[in-house]
Amino acid sequence: MSEEKDRELRALQAALAAEHAAVYGYGVVGGRIGDGQRTEAITAYDAHRVRRDALVREVKDLGGRPVAASAGYALPFQVPDAAAAVRLAAELEDRLAGVYADLVRAAGGGRRALAAEALREAAVRAVRWRGKSVAFPGLAERAGTAPPSAAPTA
Repeated sequence: MSEEKDRELRALQAALAAEHAAVYGYGVVGGRIGDGQRTEAITAYDAHRVRRDALVREVKDLGGRPVAASAGYALPFQVPDAAAAVRLAAELEDRLAGVYADLVRAAGGGRRALAAEALREAAVRAVRWRGKSVAFPGLAERAGTAPPSAAPTA
C-alpha cells in the first residue's frame, strides 16, 4: 500500500473509532438529556450510527480491517444530569470535528468531500449543543483549545 493510502486508511480508522465512541457517548447523553432535547439527541445518535457504518465500508474499500467498537469508553467527565449531558454532546462533536479535519487532510476526492461534510455537521451540532461557535472547528491548534485525544474515548 502506498504511503498516501496508508495515511488515508489510518485517518479513516481514527474517524471510525471516534464514531464508535460517539455512538456510545450519545447513549449516555440520551439517558440523561431532558425531554426538550431528546429528539435532537436521538437524531445525532442515528446520524453517528450511519456515519459509523459508512466508515466501515470505506475502510474495507481501502483493504483495511475496520477497528471494532470497545465494550465501553471512559467519559471525559461525569454526566449526572441534563446539563452535563449537553456538555458531553458538545464535547463528542468537538472531538469528531478534530478527527474529520484530520481525514480532510489525509483523503482525496470523494472521501475528502465526505470528510468535509462530516466536519461541517459535527461543528453545527456542537454549536447547537453549546450555544456558541468556535473560530476553527476541528482545528484545535487554531481555536486555542487542547487537541482532541487520539484515543477513541467518549
